[in-house]
Amino acid sequence: MKILIACEMSGTVRDAFIALGHDAISCDIQDTQSPGPHYKGDIRDLLDYPFDMMIAHPPCTHIAVSGAAWFKEKAFDGRQHAAASFFMMLAKSNIPRVCIENPVCIMSSLWRKPDQIIQPWQFGDEAQKTTCLWLKGLPKLTPTKIVDKGEMVTFASGKRMAKWYADARGSSERSNIRSKTFQGIADAMAMQWGGDSQQDLFGASA
Repeated sequence: MKILIACEMSGTVRDAFIALGHDAISCDIQDTQSPGPHYKGDIRDLLDYPFDMMIAHPPCTHIAVSGAAWFKEKAFDGRQHAAASFFMMLAKSNIPRVCIENPVCIMSSLWRKPDQIIQPWQFGDEAQKTTCLWLKGLPKLTPTKIVDKGEMVTFASGKRMAKWYADARGSSERSNIRSKTFQGIADAMAMQWGGDSQQDLFGASA
């Protein structure tokens, strides 16, 4: 299959599909962190190419509920509107099979609730990261390996968060570290949406 991994610089999901023999390319406004097929530029440049599937990770900075304290400011200056519009552009693409991945965000109320909510610990990674999936033409992912939920840390304020997430605070790559898809989820996407089961899912081998 021809697969577009939108808004991905890590190459994690792209490489999981390539490992199974698919023609996959990632796209982001930044360079890829892992050598491989990658378009550095605007995703709009690629959307009309005849892809069979798109897995998209639109920026969540202005729509994630974790930043609710700044929602009023972001709505006032239009940043939230722009982020939601970008999300919907991907959702309305003509690509027949689409997964849009984001944390818990305003799109659940502004558009519709996600088709599935998953965690890394359901796919072999001992970590918590609530991940929402909006799906078109794709089945829900089936957990592959249930493991421990991972270490949590509690701050003096009483706020708790996953240790892996907290550890990224002092890094200049904080945003990239926190947004990267966990390997177990990437592998599950590749195997369940692009592996041997694709003939059963889509009616014919692609």
